[in-house]
Amino acid sequence: MVFNSETAEQTARKLLETDAIRLQPEHPFTWASGLHSPIYCDNRRTLSYPAIRTYIRQELSRAIKQFFENVQIIAGVATAGIPQGVLVAQELDLPFIYVRSSAKNHGLTNQIEGHWEKGQTAVVVEDLVSTGKSSLAAVKALREAGIRVAGMVSIFTYDLPVADENFRAAQCKLISLSDYHYLIQTALEENKITKKMINSLQEWRKDPEKWSQAHS
Repeated sequence: MVFNSETAEQTARKLLETDAIRLQPEHPFTWASGLHSPIYCDNRRTLSYPAIRTYIRQELSRAIKQFFENVQIIAGVATAGIPQGVLVAQELDLPFIYVRSSAKNHGLTNQIEGHWEKGQTAVVVEDLVSTGKSSLAAVKALREAGIRVAGMVSIFTYDLPVADENFRAAQCKLISLSDYHYLIQTALEENKITKKMINSLQEWRKDPEKWSQAHS
């Protein structure tokens, strides 16, 4: 779910303004997975804009205060969730740790970096949620380390049905500043897309793999 409608609209506007999100259904992007997509998201671009970076930090922090109680530590998901998580931890004056995609194969072989205590309550910070697979892998690693995960916050979610299923199965609450619905609505208002593009963009969200095959 989104934090609130006003934040969702404003965040979508800022992501479009900085080209952190681009929409071009007629000239699809190719993701690392090989899938073709009408949308590409790189929220790391927001870090280069101080005012927008501050807005995102403050809104993520407000969402944590509103939806999660007794938070003792902030955990970022490597790699894009690390800078956002550090900013949020600084805003909330809380300790920070981060979770690698897998344990290192040298040194202390850590998957979780930083200092924590078993039994502490954490909120996970992500920049983007697609299917939720990599995000929830971080949640699993934290839980296995003895950390209680209250939930997760993210800047943006594609709001894919598979992600909803994955978060429900993992019993992990997700609060995002904005989502695909608000993005499309705002992009249309900002003349970033035309009404003719709407159907294609909506079809992608319903079934990304089918859309990819049709546009390959």
